[in-house]
Amino acid sequence: MQLSPLQSRLAASVIATCLLIALYFTLFSPHFALATDLKQTLPILLDDPDSGVDLEYSVDASVRTSLDRSYEPEFAAFDRSIIGRAPAGVTSLANNVEADMNVIAGMTQVFAFEAPGAVERDRDASRLELREESDVIQDGESDNALEFSAVERRQSSRTIYISANTCEQPQPRDLSKTQPDPPQLTLYVSTDPSNEQPGPNAKSSSQVLFAFTEGAVMYNLTTDNVVYIGVHAPNVSTEYMGQYNVHIAASTDMFFHTFNIEEDADLIWVDSDSQGALLITHDLTQSSDPALQQRIMSSQPYVMFAHNKEDRSINGLKYSYCGLQNNAQIAAIKNGQFASMVRMGMTKRPPGNLPKEQFYFSGLNSSADYVGILAQEGNGTESGNGRPGGGGHVFRATSFSTKSDNGNCAIILNLTFCDQVAYSVPSNPENFGDATKLAEFYDKYAASVYSNFEKALAQVPCEAPMTQRYSLVRNCSDCSAAYKEWLCTVTIPRCEDFSNPAPYLHARALSQPFPNGTMLDRATLDQFPTTSAFNSSRNPLIDEFVKPGPYKEVLPCDDVCYNLVQSCPSSLEFNCPRPGGPGFESSYSVRKDGEQNGELTCNYMGSAHVFSGSTRQEVRWWGVLVSLGTVLTMIAVL
Repeated sequence: MQLSPLQSRLAASVIATCLLIALYFTLFSPHFALATDLKQTLPILLDDPDSGVDLEYSVDASVRTSLDRSYEPEFAAFDRSIIGRAPAGVTSLANNVEADMNVIAGMTQVFAFEAPGAVERDRDASRLELREESDVIQDGESDNALEFSAVERRQSSRTIYISANTCEQPQPRDLSKTQPDPPQLTLYVSTDPSNEQPGPNAKSSSQVLFAFTEGAVMYNLTTDNVVYIGVHAPNVSTEYMGQYNVHIAASTDMFFHTFNIEEDADLIWVDSDSQGALLITHDLTQSSDPALQQRIMSSQPYVMFAHNKEDRSINGLKYSYCGLQNNAQIAAIKNGQFASMVRMGMTKRPPGNLPKEQFYFSGLNSSADYVGILAQEGNGTESGNGRPGGGGHVFRATSFSTKSDNGNCAIILNLTFCDQVAYSVPSNPENFGDATKLAEFYDKYAASVYSNFEKALAQVPCEAPMTQRYSLVRNCSDCSAAYKEWLCTVTIPRCEDFSNPAPYLHARALSQPFPNGTMLDRATLDQFPTTSAFNSSRNPLIDEFVKPGPYKEVLPCDDVCYNLVQSCPSSLEFNCPRPGGPGFESSYSVRKDGEQNGELTCNYMGSAHVFSGSTRQEVRWWGVLVSLGTVLTMIAVL
């Protein structure tokens, strides 16, 4: 039978296929695997990026590490030492990503952080094992490879920064009882492969331990191994309730959480009244570059927390950013607690006339002691996970207190003319309940007196050649600045409680009633001379319009007066009373160096209460004062 063309081609293909199969079995001798052959060890597979095969699960690389327990491919060929996953009960940490974890009292929460290069070394070791198993490495080559691996191991060592903050801690069940604050957490760190569960029960020689300080801890080490970290919560008695909550992070860049352990505070207490307090930072730069100063003035680099000392809820948390966020009574931060009670801003007030940040708190308790804590959100420019230093920085605390509830001292600031004034002044809430109106009263009066001074200074040849001027070292600009400083200091007195017993304070307006209508008893009045220097204010307009009642004044510093005399022409006839002479004791006080413990012996522009442990940067003003005509002479000696 004759085949069609299509059938002929099909037959030819079948015959050719059969011939190829026969040729294959003739040349090769294949062995098919039996069931028993499957017991042999499978070859080790490597997750090589160049192989085109990715064995890792699809996860967010920013928060997933090879120590994560979920990174556990279910292949029998993979050994845990190669994968590098954390053991059971251990939480892996990613670089610059904090873990938020509750720690039960008496228990230890364990974390692990993989040092850079650990995964690569494991892969290299695996490749060496493969090569040895396949007899690829020749004599001598193995030693060279191992030596190279040791060098690479040393070079891959990195500094690991470990930090943690206590965000919550147990609190006393009965606040009326006096009992110790809750004990601090303890940090354990191990790089010993035999100690993957560091804690109080592990061998001490295989780990280091550090107690938290006020709710914070920082520790760094250099290693190329996996770092195991244990956070242990101590047992607390049944008199406490609640649990510990901790934020912990590890980083290869810097500490994620930081706090300041220096002796000097970074926050200065300027002044207080019965319900508020004004605090300010040190100079934020020493540079005179206008562009840099402008950049700083357009920012608010710090945040602040305030807390009444009688409330113990932040005891043990003063160095923890999240602890302050959760427990401080007032938080001057974005979306902070009672943030409406805080006015934050930038200023260039003296000393130094350089950028500073200020915080004014209102709604505080009268006659109360507070702690103010300056802090930085994140690293100053950015915060949160994935950002080195994103956990925040806390500075040393500053103590301050509020005045009594007499209500006759009030803080004023942001004046137009006397723009360097920012302190507590004589007040009366019945007549000046609005601090802004009180500030306008003092400011307008000082500006009106200054206008008379300008007319007198206009008679001085300020633009004359240098040899014809009144001084070779001072000019009319120096005179104007010195006069303005003196004028604002003496016309806007600095007010303190009448009950303050400090010997450098001067009593004023003793014969007048307090804002609540009460008056001093006869026994108290008999302790003071019956002169106008004690029975009235330095500025008569204060008694006429403000009517503050009895208060004590922080007298102006004598060098403010001397600076005026040295800076202005003698033709203006300024004079200053001398120590021990008539009028000095009721007009000026002597500045003392090294003022501490909140004492402020005299007033000057930029003066502030200074406590032990804080550093005051001040500019000494040598010089100055007294009279332009009869009115100014009278003001200077009252």
